[in-house]
Amino acid sequence: MKRFFDLVVSLLALLFFMPFIVVISLVLMYLNRGTPFFYQLRPGLHGSIFKLIKFKTMTDKTDAHGNLLLDNVRITPFGRFLRASSLDELPQLFNVIKGDMSLVGPRPLLPKYLPLYNERQARRHEVRPGMTGWSQVNGRNSLSWEQKFEMDVWYVENMSFALDLNILWLTVVKVLKREGVNQSKETTMPPFIGNN
Repeated sequence: MKRFFDLVVSLLALLFFMPFIVVISLVLMYLNRGTPFFYQLRPGLHGSIFKLIKFKTMTDKTDAHGNLLLDNVRITPFGRFLRASSLDELPQLFNVIKGDMSLVGPRPLLPKYLPLYNERQARRHEVRPGMTGWSQVNGRNSLSWEQKFEMDVWYVENMSFALDLNILWLTVVKVLKREGVNQSKETTMPPFIGNN
């Protein structure tokens, strides 16, 4: 049921948002010199690795030593708009159609975090990762990592079709209100360094 719902809604959403996807892609091709998309390996169901796709919101600017500059320096004004509106996530509809992701589930994080989870936190990989999730509609980046993971596991333990519908509705409300995008003035969350 969940997979069928993911496919139907993702295909409909892709048809609806395709004009936006095309326009954003063209703008980013110009701003990023031909590279509108950002690809990154992420762990999915049972920790299996897949390639996540997003719109590219940051440049590849480096310092004198070849190291990437901080996120809040590399993000472009248009990229900041895409993040604030969550439009940067639209290409993940292709990940949902492929079966790498679900519309609703714990957000896919970095593979380097896999060995850092405790036994309970690792349960977040018992389901497909989602474009949105329980922690995203309950604070998003204003939460600590531990709070996020606890909400992820709560979702795994209480997953239902009704809950997914509620999360999707709350996601629309949060996106329209632009709530919880950033923890502070930083563009992204600080990295997870494990449990004390």
